[in-house]
Amino acid sequence: MRSHALKPPFLEECQSALESAFAAAPEVQVVVEIPRWSFLKRGSTGEIDFVSPLPCPFNYGSVPQYIGLEGDLLDALVLGPRLPAGTLVTVRAVASIALTDRGMTDDKLICCKRPPSAAELQGVERFFRFYARCKALLNWYRRRPGRNACDGWDEAAAAIARAQPRAPDWKAPQVPF
Repeated sequence: MRSHALKPPFLEECQSALESAFAAAPEVQVVVEIPRWSFLKRGSTGEIDFVSPLPCPFNYGSVPQYIGLEGDLLDALVLGPRLPAGTLVTVRAVASIALTDRGMTDDKLICCKRPPSAAELQGVERFFRFYARCKALLNWYRRRPGRNACDGWDEAAAAIARAQPRAPDWKAPQVPF
C-alpha cells in the first residue's frame, strides 16, 4: 500500500519544503532513452514501443541498477533541458508517481538536478494521468487486457525499496511492452 506521504504542492509557500526535500533526496544514475520532446517511445532494450501523437515533455529513461515491479528497468524522468538519448546523468530522485499498466504497477522516479517547482510537479501528474488513458487505448488496440491508471504520488525512496537490484545476467523484460 502506498504511503501517499508526498503530495504535489500547489502553493508557492511550499517551495521551501521542496528545497528541503531535494537536499535529502537519494541520488540515482539515469540513462536517457527518450529525449525531451521526442515522439518515439523506446523501451529499455532500445526498440521502439510506439510513435506518440504527442511529444514527451520530459527526458525519460531508466535507472539501470534496478528492476521495477513489472520486470523492466526502473523508470525515471529527468526534469530540465533536453538531454540526448544515451546520456547517463546523476540526479536526485525527489518523488515517484505510480502508473498501473495492464494491471502491473510501474513506479516512475521524478528526478532533477535542482529543486522542482510546484508547477513542474503538477505538470508531471497531469502528464501521467493523460498517459495512462492513452496507454489504455493502445493496450485495447493491442488486445492486452488489464487496468491502466495513474495511481498517485509516493516517496522516491519507497519506489527504490520496491525495486530489485538488477541481476548481472538481466537482458530484457519478460513481459512484452
